[in-house]
Amino acid sequence: MPRATVGALLVALSFVVGAVPAAAEPIAVRFTEGIMRGFPVLRSQSGEKLAQGELVQIPRGDVVESRLIFRFKDGSLYDERVVFSQRDVFTLLSYRIVQRGPSFPESLEGSVDRSSGRYEVRYKGDEDSPEETLKGQIDLPSDVYNGLLSTLMKNMPAGNPATVQIVAFTPKPRFVKMLLKPAAEDLMQVNDVAVATTRFVVRPQLGLFASLLIADIPDVKCWIAGGEAPAFLRFEGPLYFMGPIWRIDWS
Repeated sequence: MPRATVGALLVALSFVVGAVPAAAEPIAVRFTEGIMRGFPVLRSQSGEKLAQGELVQIPRGDVVESRLIFRFKDGSLYDERVVFSQRDVFTLLSYRIVQRGPSFPESLEGSVDRSSGRYEVRYKGDEDSPEETLKGQIDLPSDVYNGLLSTLMKNMPAGNPATVQIVAFTPKPRFVKMLLKPAAEDLMQVNDVAVATTRFVVRPQLGLFASLLIADIPDVKCWIAGGEAPAFLRFEGPLYFMGPIWRIDWS
């Protein structure tokens, strides 16, 4: 993405929310997360395999540590670490994201921590730009859920939408409201089995000015199998703001 375009998008994002966002109600825990290890695959829309993933999730009492890594064939890296509490409601405790390599327009390492109220961002716009480091204070509202959107979808009452927030590193961290909305009931083929799923649409709730500047934001879609043991089956959307549509599933 051209540097000028990136700059325009960052300006637009600065109009998304105010400096002190109003928190909505946190999402209640209906299904607790347990120990897990899986190997998701990231593909292009045409089906080309772009990256092999690994997801490791370990609960320690009411606190869960989760790490998702995608190692791209072109040498790029996507590394996301989430620590959250699942006592009565889901609460993000800390978050760290690393993305670098030719599959991404910028190199970024960003982190936020609820207990310390601190953030740190290391950012490099392109290969010829110097690395920038930003540090400061951040007060995380109770409904901030970086890295947890699919977990929330598994816990939302059937048919009910929810609005939450994420921290977007632009590179300075900003809060962006996200609408999680069940859109349709789909049958998804998993090997030889047709699985009933709910297709969720995730869309940022932009202010008027940002909406005028960015009219073609792609929808993010997630497919969740419901029932007594809900499960994530597929993701389609960009991994970074205004990025290409990629697909994540288990095969």
